[in-house]
Amino acid sequence: MTQLALIVGTTMGGAEAVADELAEKLQTQGIDAEIHLSPELETLKQTPNWLVVTSTHGAGELPDNLQPLAKSLECVDLSSIRYAICGIGDSSYDTFCGAAKTVEELLQQNGATELVNKIEIDVQSLELPEDKALLWIDQLIPILNP
Repeated sequence: MTQLALIVGTTMGGAEAVADELAEKLQTQGIDAEIHLSPELETLKQTPNWLVVTSTHGAGELPDNLQPLAKSLECVDLSSIRYAICGIGDSSYDTFCGAAKTVEELLQQNGATELVNKIEIDVQSLELPEDKALLWIDQLIPILNP
């Protein structure tokens, strides 16, 4: 069974709700998605596939629970890591999905490989964030389960 670290950055619980929905769908497709609400690099490095689901806090900042991980990603070799990112934000702010962009930069700078294009979900949309994320995850499943 393919393993995936599902890293959640959340302040108000919205990103966690999306992550829970994604984890359920991934499980039905034979992908063991373990949710990490307090992610630590040493634990995460044991799983080569990462899915980051994060909201943006304040003026484009990472949620508090992702800040320690971001610090630990600053100067580390991530060439063995493959990732996908689901950003959730509010397009009425000029820092829309800023946290997802920050995580993406950190992963790319340190050699991680992107599995699928990042999705940026606008909470201003009439569609539920979970619904958009569930459609997007369909791109990732065949890559993880060839």
